[in-house]
Amino acid sequence: MKYNERIENEIIVKIRKMLKEFPDFCHEFFIAINQNTAPRTRLAYCYDLRLFFNYLITEQRKFMHKKDISEITISDLELINATIIREYMEYLSFYYPVYDIECENEHINKEKGKARKLSSVRKLLKYFYQEEKIKSNPAELVDTPKIHKKEIIRLEVDEVAKLLDEVETGNNLTESQKLFHKHTQKRDMAIISLLAGTGMRVSECVGIDIDDISFDINAVRIIRKGGNEAVVYFGDEVEQALKDYLSVRLELKPEKGSEKALFLSLQNKRIGVRAVQNLVKKYTQTVVPLKNISPHKLRSTYGTQLYNETGDIYLVAAVLGHKDVNTTKAHYADMNDIRLRKAARVVKLREE
Repeated sequence: MKYNERIENEIIVKIRKMLKEFPDFCHEFFIAINQNTAPRTRLAYCYDLRLFFNYLITEQRKFMHKKDISEITISDLELINATIIREYMEYLSFYYPVYDIECENEHINKEKGKARKLSSVRKLLKYFYQEEKIKSNPAELVDTPKIHKKEIIRLEVDEVAKLLDEVETGNNLTESQKLFHKHTQKRDMAIISLLAGTGMRVSECVGIDIDDISFDINAVRIIRKGGNEAVVYFGDEVEQALKDYLSVRLELKPEKGSEKALFLSLQNKRIGVRAVQNLVKKYTQTVVPLKNISPHKLRSTYGTQLYNETGDIYLVAAVLGHKDVNTTKAHYADMNDIRLRKAARVVKLREE
């Protein structure tokens, strides 16, 4: 079983476990959306709706007689109005998760988090409204929080070069980090070169198997967000980094279940997303300490460089695996301004 299939199956099992604690009517809803949503999306709905149901029975008088969210019935949904949902939006700004008694950390939601959680409530109520099991969908009366545009943090071209130099040498690492660097340098170089040289997501990177790589065409097969298979092409620098690492990787003895994995941890298990996030942070902090660079920022860096070189937003969208080019435009709209500024300097009114 491939890595991505195993992860999806684990998510499905987690969803089934969570649904046992949910109101009975929720089973109908999740069966209905099963064919048109990915497991990760349904898991996100589980988290969001669990939070909403717990809010109802702990914060809203109409529901406080319920001892557990499983006691909420479909007729109780009729008690929900736009005011309750707006109060829920305010609650999301700062709360403690009552369903996790061991958690002592407060949770904070900004506009994006609130918007997603409102969308989940809308989806649930819309389904039962369309099925004519409730009389209205009050969530549609609540405005989606305005999401303020954030500045896109990325590396400049010279900073990418400095990052690769640092991964190669480890000169600025601490003494303890240098001890690990001796064993992971080629692996880390391959990972960061692949992320920075293709723009793939970190989840796509860790899911790669050895037989997904083809040096005949310099390409790698990945599973995109949503479960679709795609082929991503890489250049000569990435090719060399991968070949250097494979010379080491093929000598290792992976743990059971990780035999096909391309990238392994020091425990010889398939490397995880968190581990890659940590290694990217480790190296980038020595090169650009004022920038908080994650694997996704390397993806933004690649997208920006590709757009600067080609000016083709549709090509950037295709390479990054965006289903909607508007998603790409939203991320790289500021680059249009840079090109417009360049255009203003191209035309000369007087010959010098």
